[in-house]
Amino acid sequence: MNKFLEKITIVFRDATLRKRIGFTIGALVVFRLLATIPIPGIDIASLGRLLAGNQFLGLLDVFSGGGISKLSIVMLGVGPYITGSIIIQLLTMMIPSIKSMMQEDGEAGRAKLSQYSRLISVPLALLQAYAFISLFQSQNVFLPMTGLVLFVNIIIVTSGSILLMWIGELISEFGIGNGVSLIIFAGIVAVLPQKIFQFIAGFNPADLPVYLLALVIGLVVIIAVVVVTEAERSVPVTYAKQVRGNKVYGGVSTYLPLRLNQAGVIPIIFALSILLFPQIIANYFKDSLNTIVASVATSVSDFLANSWTHAIIYFFLVFIFTYFYTAVTFDPKQISENLQKSGAFIPGVRPGESTMEYLGKIVTRITLVGALFLGIIAVLPVITQGITQNQSLAIGGTALLIVVSVVLDLLKKIDAQISMREY
Repeated sequence: MNKFLEKITIVFRDATLRKRIGFTIGALVVFRLLATIPIPGIDIASLGRLLAGNQFLGLLDVFSGGGISKLSIVMLGVGPYITGSIIIQLLTMMIPSIKSMMQEDGEAGRAKLSQYSRLISVPLALLQAYAFISLFQSQNVFLPMTGLVLFVNIIIVTSGSILLMWIGELISEFGIGNGVSLIIFAGIVAVLPQKIFQFIAGFNPADLPVYLLALVIGLVVIIAVVVVTEAERSVPVTYAKQVRGNKVYGGVSTYLPLRLNQAGVIPIIFALSILLFPQIIANYFKDSLNTIVASVATSVSDFLANSWTHAIIYFFLVFIFTYFYTAVTFDPKQISENLQKSGAFIPGVRPGESTMEYLGKIVTRITLVGALFLGIIAVLPVITQGITQNQSLAIGGTALLIVVSVVLDLLKKIDAQISMREY
């Protein structure tokens, strides 16, 4: 406890840390102010009915910090930038020239890939803005608009998303922590006061056992998220001894940390993106003049609207994407080659192909646990709602996962800054 208080004292005394933290807080305040500015021409009553009957849009509203429920100019959040980053990362592993550029150019190569992510996020933001506005327009959420008004609204929403991307990068550079993650974190935390007020307003003493059960589930989920996020499989690594003159180098034993959850929350975000488009397209064509098209769109919409059907598909997609993203980002062959070049080896395992196969087997086994955990976290609201029979107590596992992960990462960044200044 004394050490914790000592670190807090260092934070307040250090001018650089104070500036970084102050800049981060100021940038997040700007984000929250932007989230309160709505797009003109909204029918609030129709929007409320649509959000009440669509669990998926409600989940997206949580990630946007209430931006969708207000139809603010930043209702897309940093979603297009995240999707663009995922696409670039996938292309990096599938196209050898991009992969070699990143490996050979080092920091300059990563800067180029970041620039590509920014560029590709612009057309993605345009597409998502058009999709959302068309969906809300088909549900009579917007008042009748001309083509010019539609175009202006698309530009406004796209510009809001790009502005958030810029704010996130400013936080990463001049603030503390990952800017994009902190914006998502701020959006999730921002809706907590409203949720607490709704809970207090609807409090029923007769449901006290259900509330206690929901509290226990929430605490268990938080503990599980912390444990799984920090868990890692340590693979022992030994460096061969080298004799140079009268001195002996190497012979040191260390370990290679393999995280249990290598993919983080990326599979969940990717699964949300995949599930989003069928629902938007189906809702858009439900009112089509062609009866066959309208019938098919209605069937697809009703099928995806079922909470259990949605949960099963969601779980399956998260599970598959966890394995896929881990395979894309973790290359056992490259790691085995790096170990061999540096004169290191895993005790009991031959260097080269045997090391590659050994690391591949370990990652496959631990990814199974991580994929199951992420899948359960993704469908946790449906599970808790089924247990408690109370929709207001549906614990958002994805939101908890992101909040806990961001807080842990932020504490590590602050601790690293403090340690650097102590030395």
